[in-house]
Amino acid sequence: MSIDAKPKTTPSKKRLRKKRGTRKGFSTGANAAAAARAATVGLVTGNIPAQINCLLPENNEVQFSVSACHLKQGHAYVELIKDAGDDPDVTHKAVITADVKLLPKQAGMFRLKGGKGVGIVTQAGLGLEVGGAAINPKPREYIEQNVRLGAGRLLDEVGLEVTISVPKGETLAKRTLNSRLGILGGISILGTTGIVHPWSTAAFRASVVQGIEVSARQGNDTVVLTTGGRTEKFTMRELPDLPNGCFVQMGDFLRYALDSVVEHKIPKVIIGGMVGKLTKIAQGETITHAGRNPVNMQLVASIAEEAGAPAEVIERIRQAETARFASEEMLKLGISMKFYNALAARVIRTLMERYPNQFHLRVMICDFEGNKITEANSE
Repeated sequence: MSIDAKPKTTPSKKRLRKKRGTRKGFSTGANAAAAARAATVGLVTGNIPAQINCLLPENNEVQFSVSACHLKQGHAYVELIKDAGDDPDVTHKAVITADVKLLPKQAGMFRLKGGKGVGIVTQAGLGLEVGGAAINPKPREYIEQNVRLGAGRLLDEVGLEVTISVPKGETLAKRTLNSRLGILGGISILGTTGIVHPWSTAAFRASVVQGIEVSARQGNDTVVLTTGGRTEKFTMRELPDLPNGCFVQMGDFLRYALDSVVEHKIPKVIIGGMVGKLTKIAQGETITHAGRNPVNMQLVASIAEEAGAPAEVIERIRQAETARFASEEMLKLGISMKFYNALAARVIRTLMERYPNQFHLRVMICDFEGNKITEANSE
């Protein structure tokens, strides 16, 4: 069928997609810094402001609204409601609080603590003290900076202790990968710049790299890269002897994951996936998002031919839209295993050409229910 001959898509048949907004938001770190500064200003002036300016990295100054507060002698408490903008962040609308209290006879002292709902670091590798609060280094810097800006001359006389809390943080943490990184009991206080960009892939990409860094620092010689939750459960079931820290959901970011593996000299890599993503990897795609280049059905057809499919089936596969169609055709012919073995071998060949002598590679393939089909290893 020629392009001109394709039927027009009616509005009712169009795939419905959630409209992506463009409004920026603010990180947990930015909200914590603003809350701490508002509380500090309250201690200095005797009145907690309804609006507070907060200085973020790159000289961004942003105004935040205080949602609740109270002030007692030597102690100020402020709540802010986190606004993630149009980013689908689990902490959107979460309450972030700061308790600031005076430390008599400790002039100039600044002490930062994590309260309820802020996770505790239980494993090395995050660049944070084991047993301490999961408040990342950059937010620590600008929280202190804003407290000192708000305190002014007050710190000539006393010190200040700041406790950051997220009342529902423990519940929110169940929707994150914090426990995998050894952060328990709450969320992390994050935000390198303090600004959250809507629908940005940067945060997820950074979490992939961080997961590999943590695994390397923990001394693991193996990292298991999966494309999502289903494939991760599959690999965890198949590899029960590996610690949880070895498993990293790379999503679509194969390139960043493998570049990080090479940087940290991790000698063994296992990739777990299903036919669609693995076919994209086999064809040389290192960013495997569905919205980028489509699956190369010519490649899928050639793998089917290698598995022994007849000419008419090979032609149908060439004309198809998805690699899953090829899987179903192979099943009908009873040659699925040959097809999957050929696909796994093609993935290994492609990646070994891109990363020669950098690591040993094992590819594990599962079906759409998460059941193991086959696997292959590099030399």
